[in-house]
Amino acid sequence: MNVFFHFRSCSRDYGGIMSVLGSDSWWKKTLYITGGALLAAAAYLLHELLAIRKEQELDSKDAIILHQFSRPKNGVPSLSPFCLKIETYLRMADLPYQNYFDGRLSPQGKMPWIEYNHEQVSGSEFIVDFLEEKLGVNLNKNLTPQEIAVSRAVTKMVEEHLYWTIAYCQWVDNLEETQKLLAMSGPLSDTLKWMLSHLNGGIVRREMYGHGIGRFSKEEVYTLMEKDMRTLATLLGDKKYFMGSKISTLDATVFGHLAQAMWTLPGTRPEQLIKGELINLAMFCERMRRRFWPEWFVEVEDFYYDGDSESSSGGTPTGLLDFGLFSRTDTLDDSDGSSHSAGRTHTHSPDSDRSLFDSDVGTGSDNDAQFKEESMPDLEV
Repeated sequence: MNVFFHFRSCSRDYGGIMSVLGSDSWWKKTLYITGGALLAAAAYLLHELLAIRKEQELDSKDAIILHQFSRPKNGVPSLSPFCLKIETYLRMADLPYQNYFDGRLSPQGKMPWIEYNHEQVSGSEFIVDFLEEKLGVNLNKNLTPQEIAVSRAVTKMVEEHLYWTIAYCQWVDNLEETQKLLAMSGPLSDTLKWMLSHLNGGIVRREMYGHGIGRFSKEEVYTLMEKDMRTLATLLGDKKYFMGSKISTLDATVFGHLAQAMWTLPGTRPEQLIKGELINLAMFCERMRRRFWPEWFVEVEDFYYDGDSESSSGGTPTGLLDFGLFSRTDTLDDSDGSSHSAGRTHTHSPDSDRSLFDSDVGTGSDNDAQFKEESMPDLEV
């Protein structure tokens, strides 16, 4: 009798173990734990291998060291709006810098961050403040106090609200497509890309929920995104830059975020909007790319959206204007309508011989002396 009950007990234990081993949840947990351990070990090993070289190279005096994520595979400088913002800002201010794509976060857990003469600064707003104080640069010096206030308000809308909707599109709704853009090589590259993308997707979901915007449905998140993008399109209007003909820090901020919709999210709602109904935002992105990223090559097809529009207006997306058409005179300035020269207008019809894609060459704008295209800093990959 005792032997019989012992046999039944062992059978139940064996069956329970096998049922657990056969469950999907057990294998998923094991995969996540193993993958996380491998990812952490790889990151630590990479950090240790680069430590000596970094100590030697970071000792250069008066050099801006920009730490950011690695370049993606599609030619876009960064999948991070904040990394693209800061690197674009450095180019706008004509400040030489060195890139370090080491994936090393700042002591505050931020990316990007900079080092300058052994001082470390993280957070894009604090980086800009630091460079203005240390190096005397100021992209907003031509703005009025009211324009500066508007610029800060729009910056907060973009970085604290629009950012999360774009991140949702990148790392939640289109995770598999974003995963393909990650630049990794080696025999385990596909596995590492899968782990990294899913890890980042989980972080975005958790932080969005903590922010509050992640508690809404997919459609509601995209509705909020569309409202922000329409606000930016209205604010830009037919101006060259967001504050008129004078370039400012706000342009770097908006460009860093809109470039994600423009070049990293094919076929998505953000791309449909920016390349269709809100075409002036696409024009702005291309204007910034041409002026401050001359080595960033894009195909002509990247400026068109051929799919059906899902915008609430139900209209048909409009193709972008001919990128071969440029004007060597400013199409716009910041003065009021009474001071415009004869024949100059703020309205651009499809038949106009002018394009909003100004080359900014010989325009005579207030910024030409400050922003010299021929002295663009080198891009280190």
